Amino acid sequence: MTIRNLDDSLKHRLRLRAAQHGRSMEEEVRDILRSTLSAEVSQGVDAGQAIHQRFARLGGVDLPAVSREAIRDVDFGV
Repeated sequence: MTIRNLDDSLKHRLRLRAAQHGRSMEEEVRDILRSTLSAEVSQGVDAGQAIHQRFARLGGVDLPAVSREAIRDVDFGV
């Protein structure tokens, strides 16, 4: 994986953080990703919630109402 276009300030902060933890920058990034994604799972953030949160920050999205038919009664002969 290659991450391009990181600004110099971010790279500098990452380098400092890695040094504080005695790790390489690559190892530090792996740890950041692992802990961030693990926290999302432990907080119960699923794909639907993640999508909702992303669009909510943009002001939401209005979708048109969909007309639906009533649910049919099914006789299972029981």
